[in-house]
Amino acid sequence: MKKYINNSFAVLTLIGLTLISVSCKNKTASEQSVNKTVNDTLSITILQTADIHGQLDTHPELFWEDEKIVFKDRGGLANIKTLFDKEREANPNKTIIVDGGDLIQGSGYAALSDGKVMQDVIKNMGFDVIIPGNWEVVYGKNMMMEIMKGYETDVIVQNMFDDDKDKNPLFPAYSVKEIEGIRLGFIGINDPDVPVRQNPIFSKGIGFSGLDDKLKKMVDNIKVKEKIDVLFLVTHIGIFKQVELASNPIAENADYILGNDTHERVREMIQGKYAKVTEPGAFGSFVGKLTLHFVDGKLVRDDYDLIDVDPEVYPADESIQALVDEAKAPYKDHLETIIGYTNTPIYRYLTVENPMDNMITDAARWKTGADISISNGFRFGNPIVPKDGKPAPITRANLWNLMPVNEPVKTGKATGKQIKDWLEKEMHNAFSQDPTERFGGWLVRFSGMNVKFNSQNERGQRISSIIIKGEEMQDDEYYTISACVRPGDPIDNLCRMANVKDVEVKDYTIHEAVEEYLKIHSPVSPKLEGRAFCEYLGEYSFSTVPKTDYKFQ
Repeated sequence: MKKYINNSFAVLTLIGLTLISVSCKNKTASEQSVNKTVNDTLSITILQTADIHGQLDTHPELFWEDEKIVFKDRGGLANIKTLFDKEREANPNKTIIVDGGDLIQGSGYAALSDGKVMQDVIKNMGFDVIIPGNWEVVYGKNMMMEIMKGYETDVIVQNMFDDDKDKNPLFPAYSVKEIEGIRLGFIGINDPDVPVRQNPIFSKGIGFSGLDDKLKKMVDNIKVKEKIDVLFLVTHIGIFKQVELASNPIAENADYILGNDTHERVREMIQGKYAKVTEPGAFGSFVGKLTLHFVDGKLVRDDYDLIDVDPEVYPADESIQALVDEAKAPYKDHLETIIGYTNTPIYRYLTVENPMDNMITDAARWKTGADISISNGFRFGNPIVPKDGKPAPITRANLWNLMPVNEPVKTGKATGKQIKDWLEKEMHNAFSQDPTERFGGWLVRFSGMNVKFNSQNERGQRISSIIIKGEEMQDDEYYTISACVRPGDPIDNLCRMANVKDVEVKDYTIHEAVEEYLKIHSPVSPKLEGRAFCEYLGEYSFSTVPKTDYKFQ
């Protein structure tokens, strides 16, 4: 193997050097490059983005610092490109860039273009490996394939295939990169629960396989067959399942799990029995940087940093910004139209209750007249932040960030017992101590009822009280509820609640309902009200990752 330092002058210089430990957190690429063990023969950089969700530009981002919420401008694809270029300049020909999925969905620009707004931009960003995420299916199988092939780079996933008799893989299962004799393997794994998590119609024609013995055989075979020195599982299954996988025999021959999906900001890799886990936030606000140090072909050390995409540190790359501006142009006037104002910050990062969902569900309940309105639980949407004591404008682009799928509103009736049983199931999806039973990790949100619960109780025993119309919910009484249509679900299902009666699909969408609400009620002032409260979690609960000391920051 070619030596990283191969001339006599360098060798003589190294004799007198002492290893100095240099903190590299939040420093530029050139500053970080000094943090190398001087005896290393080779250092390889792996950069990782995740869950960009169609976010093209710099935007407000939420941070939890000194026990309070603060907002800072972060992200932007053109800014990420500058970061990529600086890192490649610091370690030329030894830098690999990976994206972990959910690129083409999440913004109005992505939605109105069926994801096409992302294609040319991503093609020119310099990614080496990309996997599809759970939202890549949102515009259908054919559009997903067209866009992802248009990236003109390695797109890999081992568990997505044509859902027909031939079961042909949609993409290659893995990719191998070789740098100065070191062989790095990347295996792509998407969430097998996509047809349940997303509207079922999105993934029509696509089959998924799970995390099972077949996957273990594939991992083991690739490690041996391809003579892999370091093996990465690039997974889009969420922090809980990724941490579990790191100690599962499936990962026995893997070294790192480049995790994605739950938008967590892992600042120190989580060590499992077999592999270490990363996850680099979301919306293009952060880039994970893993540096591998080799001596005589053997991995001897690794360093990890989560880099803020700060526009003051990484100004926009002009060529990428031009592509972004061109892609946005056909939709800009419509999406940048102001539809309302807010006096208080609107965000959706907490595990339980969020101002963003309070506004959405209040709008739906106002429009429908339902007793209870429901919003699905997830961590979508850039914050909308008032400045200088003035209300912040809310645009249609903001509305798409908050609700990236715009479906008709649906109402029906369910008994108190149905609602309680459904809510217990949703709580288990969010708070199960068994990570394999979690979906996302965030509770559904609602307007019209107040719920007290204990997230640490056993399944079916978490709720202690549900108050509706000022009284305790009655098991045998019917209540009207509203949510959004999930195409592909049975007509009597409402936000995964089965056997709902008197179902009616309205002639307006959730976006239309919110726009109408904002027109009449602006400026709004959504805030935390204790609609759902767990004393164990407290008011500001950002993440719960069992058996780790991970904290969202």
